[in-house]
Amino acid sequence: MKNSIWLIIVAGFVTGMGNGSVFTIATQLAVGRGPFPEAGLWGSDAYSPFTFEGFGNWVMIVFGLAFVWILASALKLHAVNEGYQKE
Repeated sequence: MKNSIWLIIVAGFVTGMGNGSVFTIATQLAVGRGPFPEAGLWGSDAYSPFTFEGFGNWVMIVFGLAFVWILASALKLHAVNEGYQKE
């Protein structure tokens, strides 16, 4: 498990943020820019969840973290099933 930590982080974030971007686009197209007071395109506003751009970035980060957790759990259960690791 510890030998594959970078694989879990990179593959989880790439997959999760890719799926999060699709969810973000669908949500932003459905909701529109109306509920957001700022576009959030400059500086640290791009990471504020209360701006249009920041909302999208935070959704992608949350999806990335979720997929890292899912991948780590799946690989751990696989190692347990194969007898490489004890629970």
